[in-house]
Amino acid sequence: MKISTLSRACAMLSATLVLAACSHSNVGVSSQVAPGTAALPVLTTDEAAHYTEKTYFAFGGPSQQSWYPSLEKAGDKQAQYIVGPKGTPGAMYTSVQQALNAALRKHNHGDRIFIKILPGTYNDAVYIPAGTPPVTLSGTGDTPDQVVLQAGLEAATTPAAYRNAISQNGQFLPGDRAWYMFNLCAKQNSDTIGTDCSATVWSQSNDLQLENLTIANSLQDSVDAGDHSAVALRTDGDRAVLENVHVIGRQNTLMLNTADASNTPVTNRYSRVYVHNSLIEGDVDYVFGKADAVFDHVEFHTISSRGVKQASIFAPNTPSNVPYGFLVINSNLTADKGFTDKDANKAQLGRAWDAGVDKDGYVANQTANSQLVIRDSQIDGSSYNLLHPWGNAAFSDRPFSGNIGVNRDLNDANFNRLWQYNNVFTGEK
Repeated sequence: MKISTLSRACAMLSATLVLAACSHSNVGVSSQVAPGTAALPVLTTDEAAHYTEKTYFAFGGPSQQSWYPSLEKAGDKQAQYIVGPKGTPGAMYTSVQQALNAALRKHNHGDRIFIKILPGTYNDAVYIPAGTPPVTLSGTGDTPDQVVLQAGLEAATTPAAYRNAISQNGQFLPGDRAWYMFNLCAKQNSDTIGTDCSATVWSQSNDLQLENLTIANSLQDSVDAGDHSAVALRTDGDRAVLENVHVIGRQNTLMLNTADASNTPVTNRYSRVYVHNSLIEGDVDYVFGKADAVFDHVEFHTISSRGVKQASIFAPNTPSNVPYGFLVINSNLTADKGFTDKDANKAQLGRAWDAGVDKDGYVANQTANSQLVIRDSQIDGSSYNLLHPWGNAAFSDRPFSGNIGVNRDLNDANFNRLWQYNNVFTGEK
């Protein structure tokens, strides 16, 4: 498993040093000038002032209060649930799901459940159901890559193969709180489980916290360059925090979603997610979903090893009436050496999702209209297409068109809402 040099270095620093060493807002002076071009729209300083952590987390829907994320530590609380490889001294469980099931049998609500995971590789899925107490999964290694949670499902997996792979050791049984999640995927009438059910770790609980561990979909380069959607981490609940976490995969690595317990998308709330001091790795639309998410001091690393036709990082699925989707701040957008030949072969930053429609089916103010701001960050100019960073929309194939008009409406549904501000570029070729 590849973990970049930058991320290894950042993971080993203290939290204070990480903020200084991994910040990219002060690396050079940005050459970006508003309003930019129709292919690369750029915000003015006044416009960018509307896109901050505070504004994103103040928005969660009609019944949700403002939120400011903080990581709750176990502190002096004795960990009741410790997971480790078989035979490890002090380990009470050999899988995270076993520990979680045990915890949920004792705790229907109330204080946060802390599950500590000792160094090792755990080849099991982990499902955290809706309505549970807050849950923290915390790796105890010196770096995130010492604790790895992984499974190798993809969207094309059959329900029968899914049942054999996910509950072969009895992790999901009738009566378990997470049984309904397993059953939703295992009992489908379709030929395949779909992207939604391919995740290694899937949480529908509010207030999830993950720290100091790696979550991977191990399918990775075992498949060809075709369509192989394979999620590592999926979240549906509100107020999730990822701190010093590596999320590793290829297509659709990280799914930040909003759905109910029947796996149906909901529109009366918008799940909020904060990702900090972390690494996300993939090749096609590898950060996607409907959530309202902020990525702060995150490395997005694009991989060329599968030889996909068009690599891209972001594919937010923001409803057209929602002002906030994804915000990337003080982060680093890197890639391996497979994208350095010609502009046509370079990776793109992302594309709109345009969910729910067929080719040429986009309808302004009805179809989802993805929203994203990348600001105060560093982008590898040798690997990403800087002149045309945004691709045609998924599903509708709508050509990207940014609004560069005078007195523009930043949420005009006749234009795309993928923006940049004050970014700097390295290694341009």
